[in-house]
Amino acid sequence: MNLPRQPILLTPGPLTTSDRTRDAMLRDWGSWDGDFNQITARVRRETLRIVHGEDTHECVPLQGSGTFSVEAAIGTLVPRDGHVLVPNNGAYCQRIMKICRALGRRHQSIDYPEDTQVKPADIDRVLAADPSITHVALVHCETGAGVLNPLHEIAMVVAKHGRSLIVDAMSSFGAIDIDARQTPFDAVVAASGKCLEGVPGMGFVIVRRSVLERCEGNSHSLAMDLYDQWAYMNRTTQWRFTPPTHVVAALDQAIAQYIEEGGLEARGARYARNCRALIDGMAELGFRPFLDPSIQAPIIVTFHAPDDPAYDFKTFYQEVKKRGYILYPGKLTQIETFRVGCIGHFGEAGIPGAVAAIADTLKAMGISQVSPKALA
Repeated sequence: MNLPRQPILLTPGPLTTSDRTRDAMLRDWGSWDGDFNQITARVRRETLRIVHGEDTHECVPLQGSGTFSVEAAIGTLVPRDGHVLVPNNGAYCQRIMKICRALGRRHQSIDYPEDTQVKPADIDRVLAADPSITHVALVHCETGAGVLNPLHEIAMVVAKHGRSLIVDAMSSFGAIDIDARQTPFDAVVAASGKCLEGVPGMGFVIVRRSVLERCEGNSHSLAMDLYDQWAYMNRTTQWRFTPPTHVVAALDQAIAQYIEEGGLEARGARYARNCRALIDGMAELGFRPFLDPSIQAPIIVTFHAPDDPAYDFKTFYQEVKKRGYILYPGKLTQIETFRVGCIGHFGEAGIPGAVAAIADTLKAMGISQVSPKALA
């Protein structure tokens, strides 16, 4: 097997980036320089266009991982006496609840099994019963298992009750359609190192302008105050504090390639092809996906671990890595799984190559029993 020059990251971010994106980081930028400020402005403008939010929303970038921006969104948009409802079907929903606890924001959850979609009717029922709830915080694509939650239907329920919707779209933004003209939301949170295929280090929050204008003084933090960041950027065109200049430049170049590829429709279609090729190829080896196909997002697929005493994830991981691919451990607590990402710049041959590497690894480890289904 011909190995890639460097391991392909089959993870939900960081992910494999293009040479053009990496090359964009070879230049140093002055953080207050006019040329760099133009890059920031372009990134803000183009991310808004992806969700058709130019007329109604603002893009506020923030240093750090996507979780920084999720915390900033909750801390800035939810007043200190607010009450957040979190539909919980995975690890990243649970992280939102952990953020609420750390910030002292009142919250409650609707809990689901990790292989189950959030149900809009449940949110409707809870909002109708409890008028104290001010916000709903939804994870669009829960990559703990790979579940795609029904954003539009949930958004319509939240809007019907006159509440605010904050969407963690970390793993869906840029690949799965979110249209601010059709789907009401007050904030969508995403990051550079996901479906836009930039490098990690910068998040951004797309916030309804009329909501953001009322958020002065809400934030628990100076560094994570989206209102202050937005107001300062609008006044000066600059970031308040030292920005991740190389990350921003790389994202700018990644977005240019995103547009050249055909935008959301083309990016989403490529990931969907990757997902189908992955599930089909792994099925030939005997692997079963954890999720029903009807709720599987084309971002990352969770597979049941081989039902064989020779299987050990750490060894499995290292053997697949030797063959040029990096997988992701399972995120579930009750059954043993591993995950394979479908996103990143690795071409149409990447997924078949990964399946071949996994097949070679099974032989090398002496694994003959992959799943009970394979033996039936």
